[in-house]
Amino acid sequence: MSDKQTPFYHIHQKLGAKIIPFAGYLMPVMYDSITAEHLRVRNSVGLFDLTHMGEFELTGSGAKDFTQKLVTNDVSKLAPNQVMYTCMCYEDGGIVDDLLVYNLKDRIYLVVNASNIAKDFAHIEKHKPANVKLTNLSDQTALLAIQGPMAEKVMRQVTDYPLETIKYYYAAEGKVAGEQILFSRTGYTGEEGFELYFPNELGPKMWDVIYNKITALGGGAIGLGARDSLRLEMKMALYGNDIWEKTNPLEAGLGWVTKLDKGDFIGRDALVKVKEKGLTRKLVAFEMEDKSFPRQHYPILSGGKQIGEVTSGVISPSLNKGIGMGYVETKFGDIGAKIEIGIRGQNHPAVVVKPPFYKNASHK
Repeated sequence: MSDKQTPFYHIHQKLGAKIIPFAGYLMPVMYDSITAEHLRVRNSVGLFDLTHMGEFELTGSGAKDFTQKLVTNDVSKLAPNQVMYTCMCYEDGGIVDDLLVYNLKDRIYLVVNASNIAKDFAHIEKHKPANVKLTNLSDQTALLAIQGPMAEKVMRQVTDYPLETIKYYYAAEGKVAGEQILFSRTGYTGEEGFELYFPNELGPKMWDVIYNKITALGGGAIGLGARDSLRLEMKMALYGNDIWEKTNPLEAGLGWVTKLDKGDFIGRDALVKVKEKGLTRKLVAFEMEDKSFPRQHYPILSGGKQIGEVTSGVISPSLNKGIGMGYVETKFGDIGAKIEIGIRGQNHPAVVVKPPFYKNASHK
């Protein structure tokens, strides 16, 4: 099966993007350089094509109750139009995916990771009751993200919607670039931002209107490379790197979205047992103490003995140093603990730090 193109594929080509196959799509990994694009988002504003992500809709009288049973966070606490970050688990507590739940007026809207669309759909389909209808909207939905300190300035130029009424992690349905769409104050960068969902056929029009406003402010298009370094600076987990089916939310540092006291949900019994027994490993954030570059699968050591493995690593463009995440035996996971990263046969010094790595004005 050949890789799909997003509605923005020809625009990416025209902008000179380096395009790679990613999660079944041909996606831009970068336009000029990952570092330049990363700093553009931190300092001004960037536009991301995220059409590869998956979108499901749950409708029917049991949609909200079923979502409560499906995910680890407490859906009953969601206000109208509120968005929630959460995990979906297997019965053994392993993570199926991390996702967003939108509590919309007439439906529950789920946004899942690109590489997990088929697996997630099958998992939800398997568990859903007769009074819930599940629809996969992924192939017909385009997704653009506007991220950076000037994101709201851009949005104000393309919508009349009163943006001050949309709090962080809330959504609205209103006109953007003259079209009625769903958008939310959410993102995967640690910056101010919005994510916009609309039918594929509106793609080129939406891109042109928004991109023109963004470039006028010194911003530009951003590829998947910078998206990865931006999320890592905030210690936001990436499925397939930092979390997968053999990890559980408690050891992954996602206890804050795992409400064991909310009532029954898929995987709860297993997670209660994990908590009672105590964690044997945990996902930590670390910074290199020299100029070396940590990468996924490099061993993490203490006193020359392997205690874990790097799950994500990068040279942080904002901090100009190597940063990463990895699972280590719990006793080595305290903030300030000295560890080493094995890089091509050499052990390089690192230290466990309190995340996020990058602290901007909104996170201090």
